[in-house]
Amino acid sequence: MTSPLLSQASETFARPRTTLLAYCKKCFPPISLPVIFFALVIGLGAILLHHPISHTTNNISWTDALFTSTSAVCVTGLTVVDTGTYFSRFGQNVILGLIQIGGLGIMTFSSVAFYLWRRRVSITDQIAVGQSLMSNLGMSLSHFLKRMLLWTLAIELLGAIALYLTVPKGISSYAAVFHAISAFCNAGFSLYADNLMGWQGAWLANLSIMGLIIAGGIGFSVLIELGTLFPAIATPLKKKRRPQLSWQSSIVLRTTVWLIFTGWVTLFLAETIASHDKQSTAISALTALFQSVTCRTAGFNTVDIGQMTTISILSMLILMFIGAGPGSCAGGIKVTTFSVLWHFIKAQFKGCAQTVIGNFAVSQEAINKALLLVVFEGILLFVATTILIVTEGGDAPHSLTRGLFLEVLFEEVSALGTVGLSMGLTAKLSMIGKWIITLLMFIGRLGPLVFLATIQELRQEQFFKWPEENIQIG
Repeated sequence: MTSPLLSQASETFARPRTTLLAYCKKCFPPISLPVIFFALVIGLGAILLHHPISHTTNNISWTDALFTSTSAVCVTGLTVVDTGTYFSRFGQNVILGLIQIGGLGIMTFSSVAFYLWRRRVSITDQIAVGQSLMSNLGMSLSHFLKRMLLWTLAIELLGAIALYLTVPKGISSYAAVFHAISAFCNAGFSLYADNLMGWQGAWLANLSIMGLIIAGGIGFSVLIELGTLFPAIATPLKKKRRPQLSWQSSIVLRTTVWLIFTGWVTLFLAETIASHDKQSTAISALTALFQSVTCRTAGFNTVDIGQMTTISILSMLILMFIGAGPGSCAGGIKVTTFSVLWHFIKAQFKGCAQTVIGNFAVSQEAINKALLLVVFEGILLFVATTILIVTEGGDAPHSLTRGLFLEVLFEEVSALGTVGLSMGLTAKLSMIGKWIITLLMFIGRLGPLVFLATIQELRQEQFFKWPEENIQIG
């Protein structure tokens, strides 16, 4: 039997710990966890990249170090200096580590979010670790995370081997690993000054990079579902019903294929019709396909983006804004958001009360979130464009700054969508411009999650309705 004195003592020691825990929860709410995590990693990366051991010759400013660290952690790929020549092997390893942490970090948060969501934890706790997308409800969180790590290492290893064997004129084992990780994490960092323009006609190397980009962009839940689906298809038909892709995974795959194909055809026609180079049709088709895949989030390029037609640039802007799959290494509004809005518009034109995709109707809450996300990113782009137009030479006569608006908008969408493509403006940015792009990369990786979570928490359910009245529209 416990004495009253011991009970009182245990309560005395337990109370401060409970108070401290409550204080920490108050000062650091769950919604701030991914923000704090990524901010700390970015800060550490900037310190390491600023150290002389990370450079070959010249030192790098704190602004450029922070820019590069943010671009790596947010798996964007925008660079102000050449990664292959400016940074030493130590600096390149730091960048590679930041890319891997950034790619796995957001997916880990995503997985934990799903775990919390399925257990009816508050929306703040859900969004604090990203979007939730694990489809197999019978799989434990620890098992899912282990499989995620194994899938990552296996795909990156196979990709490195494929690049080592297929890149024209050969490639070092380190460069093969670097580009494989960068491609799978959709980072777009390259050790070559011209990115991957030297691989333009290399079919196998291009296909290897595209395969890594798509695998890292569709999301781990889709990858794991496909991994469990293919063995079942290969086995003889049994009495048991074969597993099928979940509704959401099928939306991700269908929309991804549709966007890649549409972008491929558009870029091929736009560049082939206007091209003055005597390239073969096969090479032109491969180049268009590669850019259609990479411009949605990866940031690699096999052509000079600044020399592409305006139609191609516009098409790439749309693809960059959409991005890839949720719960993946990719950025953008995500293919699921695009699919929901596309079917919502179709439903409105048809006069349907519900937005139906496949065999299910999308909830009104999901539609509202999709609309809010698009409006949120649109406002961000408008504000950033206004600032950058001023800081990057917008005060000069228009006749002297033709094309500046398109270059600025392309840079911003690339940063906000964590893509990494540029028309050549990145290295020319002013210090304020670099800070704005750095902020856009950070917001593009975490901002939408925090925004949706905040809106959800501030929203109060109303148990009454206001009288409705029509208003003239248009």
